[in-house]
Amino acid sequence: MLQAYILIQTHTGKAAAVAAAIASLDGVTSVSTLNGPYDVIAVTRTGDIDELGQLILEQVQSVEGITRTLTCPIARM
Repeated sequence: MLQAYILIQTHTGKAAAVAAAIASLDGVTSVSTLNGPYDVIAVTRTGDIDELGQLILEQVQSVEGITRTLTCPIARM
């Protein structure tokens, strides 16, 4: 199981709508809105890095209002 944080920047005034849309995606376990350089953070859980890539490219980045994402896979040490 691979967990990751996805930091999301949105168009002005779109953070709440983006957060709601992201929360309904399979593989997303939680979503919060933020103050600062990113507007939304999503926590994901996928089977592997390929599934994570598919989630981001096919689902997350297709949500209207997103301008940029930064994905941070969680490393278990």
